[in-house]
Parts: sequence; C-alpha cells; structure tokens
Amino acid sequence: MAADAGLLTVAVAFVLPLAWVILSALDPHANLQVKVPDSVTLDNFDAVLTPDITFTPLLNSLLLCGGATLLTVASAALAAYPLSRYRSRFNNPFLTTVLFATCLPITAIMVPVYALFVQVDLIDTMQGTVFFFAASQLPFAIWLMKNFMDGVPKELEEAAWTDGASSLQSLIRIVLPLMGPGVAVVTVFSFVMMWGNFFVPFMLLLSPDQMPASVSINDFFGNRGTVVYGQLAAFSVIYSTPVILLYVLVARRFGGGFALGGAVKG
Repeated sequence: MAADAGLLTVAVAFVLPLAWVILSALDPHANLQVKVPDSVTLDNFDAVLTPDITFTPLLNSLLLCGGATLLTVASAALAAYPLSRYRSRFNNPFLTTVLFATCLPITAIMVPVYALFVQVDLIDTMQGTVFFFAASQLPFAIWLMKNFMDGVPKELEEAAWTDGASSLQSLIRIVLPLMGPGVAVVTVFSFVMMWGNFFVPFMLLLSPDQMPASVSINDFFGNRGTVVYGQLAAFSVIYSTPVILLYVLVARRFGGGFALGGAVKG
C-alpha cells in the first residue's frame, strides 16, 4: 500500500500540470487554480492562432528542430557504425570523450560559442543554430545509436559484403532498417530535447521573426506579473502538438525488437 500511495502521489504530481493546461485553455477566466471552467470557450485559441504569435514561431521551431534532428541522426549513424563494427584501441578513448561531452552544461560553453559564431558570421542565422543544436545532441545520440547497432548481427552484413555491397550500402540497406526502434528512439529524444530548448535560440538568434516557439512563449509573461493564463495554456497545447504527433508516428517502431537470432542460423 505504501508503494501504491507513493506511485499515486507521483502520478498526481505529473497529471495536475497537464490538467491545468487543458482546462485553462478552455476557460475564459483562467488563473493559476486547477478547476473545471464554468463555461467552455475557444476564444483563447482564436486569440493565439495568428501568424505573429503561433504560426511563424512554430514554423521556425519545425525548421530548426527538424533540420537539426535529421543532421543529428545521420551523423550519429555514421559515427556509431565504425565504433560498433570495428575494434580499435581508439574506440574506448573516443567513447570516453563523447561521454564527457554529454556532461558539459550548455550554459558553460555558450559564451565561447557566441564569440565563435560572431567571428564566423553565423550569429542570427537559422543554419548556425541548426549546427549547434545538432552538435549539442550528437554525443548522447552516438551512444544510443551504438548500443542499438550492437544488437544487429554482423553476419547479415557479411552476407551483403559477399554479394558486393559496400560498408555504406550495408549500413543504409541492412543495419538501419533492422534497428528501426533505435533510430526512432534517437529521433524522438533529439527532437524533444531541441523542441523545448529556450537558451540556445535565445542566445544565437536576434531577429524576432526567426525566434522559435520555445522563445516566443516568453512573450505571454507581461510586465509586473500580468499573464493571460488562458492564452498561455492554449499556446502550450498547440506547442505540444508536434511532439505528440511525432511520438504517435514512430510509436509503432518502439514495439519492434532485435529478434534476429534465427536470421544467422543454419
């Protein structure tokens, strides 16, 4: 009973903020209290569904996070493949360095990164932010990708090499399709971490028309503590939708496994 009570407490702690967001988005008189609205309205959504408030920031977020996620997954696959398939005395030092890179707080490196971006003329550019997003997520993505790649039997690649396939062809046509759950995990993890990142685009982007939704949501917090909670909740619901849709699209891949033992027998 004590364990059940503890789990129930944790569940309530997670459910209450979500309930506040959903209920407040439909409440014309929303505040900080979690309560069922007296009347349901969609005025909060009508107020935020404008190009300046929602559409442009969401498009910027999709461009930034989508491009950085594709770059991260592709780079992680190419980096994890030799670490998984070839044994070298440099593998462990490289993986240790990658592991150390995942421990660096992003706030500790933003000052030199900002100075570097100014010198190479990448400040206030979408491509520069995409590159930094990808670089910041790449270390952990390499670790995840390598662990999943180790589960694909090498014998399947050797059969492809016998038929004349190159290492790159075997990676693209055999390894990556068989490790679909791993690619899905890396994709979702990288996208979610970038989608909710406020500090990086806030530092590297200067133009208001390039700001993603993770930064523009700060505009709902006005001066002297005045906040339109209903519109903030409505925007939060819209802001969460792409992440939910991405998870739904790749959820079927999570159920897959690496039951490939029979493929290399006989």
